[in-house]
Amino acid sequence: MKKIKLLLLSLFICITAFAANAAETETPAQAGLGLKQSEMLIIILLAFAVVLLFVSLTLLNALKVLDNEQSNPMPYTKPVKEPVMDYATWLKRQNDKPSIWTRLLSLRPIEEEKDLVIDHAYDGIKELNNPVPAWFNFLFFGTMIFAVAYLFYYHIGGYGELQDKEYENEMAKAQIEKAAYLEKSANTIDENSVKFDNTPTVLADGKTVYNTNCVVCHGDKGQGIIGPNLTDEYWLHGGGVNNIFKTIKYGIPEKGMISWEKNLNPKQISAVANFILSLKGTNPAGGKAPQGEKYEAKDLKDNEMKAPKDSVNKADVSK
Repeated sequence: MKKIKLLLLSLFICITAFAANAAETETPAQAGLGLKQSEMLIIILLAFAVVLLFVSLTLLNALKVLDNEQSNPMPYTKPVKEPVMDYATWLKRQNDKPSIWTRLLSLRPIEEEKDLVIDHAYDGIKELNNPVPAWFNFLFFGTMIFAVAYLFYYHIGGYGELQDKEYENEMAKAQIEKAAYLEKSANTIDENSVKFDNTPTVLADGKTVYNTNCVVCHGDKGQGIIGPNLTDEYWLHGGGVNNIFKTIKYGIPEKGMISWEKNLNPKQISAVANFILSLKGTNPAGGKAPQGEKYEAKDLKDNEMKAPKDSVNKADVSK
């Protein structure tokens, strides 16, 4: 029997070693998968090995019992009919049975303390023969097995990611999600929610959009060619980032200012609107004469320029 148990244990070790070897021979193509195929193979093989070991040990114990029964058969004894138990005796026996909590904690009643006293004593102090509960041993050895498996999986085998690597992956994932959120939120900007922003990045993006689409009508410095001058304080359709955004987005088609809603996304329109605001007061050479009405922002709060509601005048062109 010992040889058979040793053989089963050797088989279990061989399957485990084969699983570890499968992980080491993982191809580069498999490395890009979310859950590596080698890890799946390890899990399947280990589960199979555990089940096989359990079933083998169960069958081995059953064969051992059968062999002992054949070698030393137990003589047949006629069952003795027990007398009928009265209710009082049954109730007393039920009360004497230990509860589930007592069984789990391996507690012994105080009445049995005299039977647990060990013969030897130290300075009059006696010791009870009270072994460690089974649940504690199970928990203790379970933590040891878990520690060994954790050490092998994360530190020896290198199959799992350590905390530093997990942190880096989570930060990279957060950056991707942040960029996606900002991109999504940027595309929800409209003439009511657009904000004044003169940060270098926004102005650089706005300048790129301006040079690509607006130079033909408004000049390379905003001095105005076909369209009006964008560097003075006068506006035909309202100043401030909200009105400029609205003019760029919807245009003034009847006066030659096309709608850029289909050519530029909201983020680009916002950027070029803020860039146009940055041209105020530059006074380039050859600028067109002022057109429209002088615009003065009612509030300047946190660098956000708000336009008056009645500042849109559709009687004139473009700006």
